[in-house]
Amino acid sequence: MQAAELDVVGIGNAIVDIIAHADDAFLDRHGMQKGAMTLVDEARAESLYDAMGPAVQLSGGSAANTIAGLASLGARAGYIGKVRQDALGRIFRHDITSAGVDFPTPSAQDGPATARCFIFVTPDAQRTMNTFLGASVNLSPADVDEDLVRSAKIIYLEGYLYDPPHAQQAFHRAATIAHGAGRKVALSLSDRFCVERYRAQFRELASLHVDYLFANESELTALYETDFETALSRVVEAVDLAAVTRGAAGSVIATKSSITNIHAVPVDRVIDTTGAGDLFAAGFLFGLARDRAHVECGRLASLAAAEIISHYGGRPETPLKDYVAARA
Repeated sequence: MQAAELDVVGIGNAIVDIIAHADDAFLDRHGMQKGAMTLVDEARAESLYDAMGPAVQLSGGSAANTIAGLASLGARAGYIGKVRQDALGRIFRHDITSAGVDFPTPSAQDGPATARCFIFVTPDAQRTMNTFLGASVNLSPADVDEDLVRSAKIIYLEGYLYDPPHAQQAFHRAATIAHGAGRKVALSLSDRFCVERYRAQFRELASLHVDYLFANESELTALYETDFETALSRVVEAVDLAAVTRGAAGSVIATKSSITNIHAVPVDRVIDTTGAGDLFAAGFLFGLARDRAHVECGRLASLAAAEIISHYGGRPETPLKDYVAARA
């Protein structure tokens, strides 16, 4: 088997995040379910943009946040995702490549605009997301760069991307290429409502193609429609390892032979939980790619998540390599 050149390649929705403060009354007025991610069309996206207060604009997307976090930790990383050749698309490409990530996917020259996610952060630091998927839905199997996939130790798939049929096909193609090259495949379930839409498909994907699964407690119990302990026992029948976050209670690492609890890293103040799961995955994947013990992977994951919830947005403000070193 040829030696891997990259640690991780992520495949996901290439999205620009637009983040603003909001209160519960604002969410109610605009018919939002607090803490959920809702897909919206372009008209709804424009309406929300007009209604929201002062906003911060940052490149985002779940897997892209994870990959940027990996690069911040010092990993060699790549990304596959679709943007339009427009202003937001250029912002996204600049941000991810300036982080040191290989992003060879060509921009679309026509069709829908670059995806954007309107994130409303309430005073309790919960984030409610409304996502216009735009150009990202046009990611197809043809966009899966075979050489890039073969070059990575781990391929990381974003559950949010599972809505468009072409993207589902891209997932299966990438996983097949990766395993054919002797690589590992990781999947993030991303969102409880996404799991409820595609429960059977995610179970099949996990059984056929996934080595490492990332989820939060709510997503995992939704996947198997049961309590947490039972869901843990079932998921490790399908995958080699499941890393499951539980908020302030930390996380659980489950394998076929063991269950390990990892404490959350305390922070002075939780500002915004956007990207917490994404950066948890970044820390854990970094450890896996560097052959660290699972407990150390969990510790790295908790540290990366702690950095991200200390400020707005889903990308690190402090180089994670330095952040981790200072708290080693």
